[in-house]
Parts: sequence; structure tokens; C-alpha cells
Amino acid sequence: MEMFIHLDSDIFDLVKNGKKDVEVRLNDPKRRNLKVGDTLIFLRRPNDDEEIRAKVMYLDYFDTFDSLANKYKMERLYLNNFTKEEWLNLMARFYTKEDEKQWGVVAITFKKS
Repeated sequence: MEMFIHLDSDIFDLVKNGKKDVEVRLNDPKRRNLKVGDTLIFLRRPNDDEEIRAKVMYLDYFDTFDSLANKYKMERLYLNNFTKEEWLNLMARFYTKEDEKQWGVVAITFKKS
């Protein structure tokens, strides 16, 4: 299976440069179909004019973003100068607490192809 993931340019560059190897999302129905060995296709926002292909190496499931952030170093998840609290506030802009409670979250470890 292939899954498209849209990333802002700064995050896309971290993936491109090999500094980011974990993508975090809600474990919603789309992500529940993801399996180890599947292909992620990262697209650079806003125009989706550049892509990076990666292989899913590991899927790690959590009830909350907070519990996930306790396990992973921030530079693997986002920008290395972000604190855990800043990252959690950012996640709250994208996902509601209700969504987080309903679906849980998944850390997708990947390796560029």
C-alpha cells in the first residue's frame, strides 16, 4: 500500500536530509490500514511539487500524543529546537482531544527509499 503524507517545507526538508525518521498521526481509519513494509510518499506543501518515498519500518501505538512524546526524542518527531510542550500545542492545532481519545495516535518509523 502507498500512503500520501503532506508536509510543510521545513519538515519536508528534515525528512529529505535524513534528520526526521518518525511521522506522527492520529491512528484513524486511514492509518489503521498501514502496515510495516508499506510505502509513504511525502509531498512538499503547498504545491505538492516534490516527493520523497520511504518504507514503513515500525508502527508504535499510543493513547495520547503526550505518552508518545515521552518515548521519542523531539528531533525525530519535529524540529529539534521544539520542546515537548510546544510540540503538544502544535498537535492540538491539528487534532482535537476528542479525536485523540477516539483514535489514539501512531508513531510511524520510516526509512527513505
